[in-house]
Amino acid sequence: MRRLRAILFQIHWLLGLGAGLILAVAGVTGALLSYEDAIGAFVDADLIRVAPRAENLLTPDALLARFHTQHRGTVVNLTLSAEPGTTAMMRLGRDPATDQRPPSLYLDPYDGTVLGAARTETVFATIRRLHRWLLLPGDGKGWGRTLTGLSVLALLMLLCTGLYLRWPKVMSWRIWLKPNLRQWGRPTYWSLHSVAGTWVLPIYLIIALSGLWWSFDGYRNVVTALLTRGETITRMADGKPQSGMEKPRSVGSESKPPPGRKEEGLGAPGAPSLDTAWAAFRAVQDGHFIRATLLLPAGFTGPVRVRSENPNGWRDDTRIEAATGRILVREIGGERPLGVRIAGNMLDVHSGRFFGPLGPPIFLIAALLMPLFLVTGLLLYIGRRKAKARRRSSAPPIAAATSGLRPRA
Repeated sequence: MRRLRAILFQIHWLLGLGAGLILAVAGVTGALLSYEDAIGAFVDADLIRVAPRAENLLTPDALLARFHTQHRGTVVNLTLSAEPGTTAMMRLGRDPATDQRPPSLYLDPYDGTVLGAARTETVFATIRRLHRWLLLPGDGKGWGRTLTGLSVLALLMLLCTGLYLRWPKVMSWRIWLKPNLRQWGRPTYWSLHSVAGTWVLPIYLIIALSGLWWSFDGYRNVVTALLTRGETITRMADGKPQSGMEKPRSVGSESKPPPGRKEEGLGAPGAPSLDTAWAAFRAVQDGHFIRATLLLPAGFTGPVRVRSENPNGWRDDTRIEAATGRILVREIGGERPLGVRIAGNMLDVHSGRFFGPLGPPIFLIAALLMPLFLVTGLLLYIGRRKAKARRRSSAPPIAAATSGLRPRA
């Protein structure tokens, strides 16, 4: 048993020292990303709201037409709010010359005037690349994705070995959950490291298991099959399952037009009208949404997709035939089986939003604590090395003292 503990201890500190820095970076950046929308709304408060007016709001097609008379660019999607006085948000595609995505634009919903660009998107795009791919070349197709995936696997091993090493001989909630901060030094480092690890262990387990979703395609496919158990994620409007389950996209993948067609986006010549689809969506939702994002498939073929957020926090997915307004698919988030909801909202699981209002702040604290384990683990390792060196230097030189003695005849 002692030998097993010694082996697990060596594995624990080796993994901690090897992956600790990456996990600390992922924790801090993940904490920032979990509040990206709130931070963006605070910084762009002067652009998000306009004074309500008596005139009617512009339709999606009219908004796009006004935009194209003022600016050039590929419009990827258009987000509209159900609350009066809230601006529309237009997300642009990548610039072919620079392969960079311009920041989203805020539009006055009454006259289509571009009020300004989202101020925090560029910063958070860099933070997201650091969180997922460590800013290494290749992004989702480079070594950064592999390194973060291996670090998440290391986190799982750290949780398992740490729990085994932490398990007290005598079960007591004071030993198990209360840190000992009376004596500063190695005992305090150990108490902070072990007790804080016990508190956040279930949170880190969820973060790790959901984080692997974006690191390894095989893992994502297996977990999707286990969670859904063959249940289709998308159902037809009449309630019948749609043939085939929508395959999750690879990390970093984007919808691209067919070969030979230039990517032009929403509102471009030849694109289907959004007004009919928007009217059909509003009729079927009957006002029960906070905001909705309209997307068209690449190549202008297929239905218009509308992703909306409900007041209860769930996200609905509606696919509408652009020409006729016929509802092809209506997926209500809160009515799906639990496994299907998890598979369809893995990002919300990863950030804590899936678990209600208390989820994000709890996950935020756990993520910000990640550097604590790196620092305390490093201090414990340095202290252990110094203690070993002191024991060696203070031990009597028995071998040297007895080396010159000869046995008596």
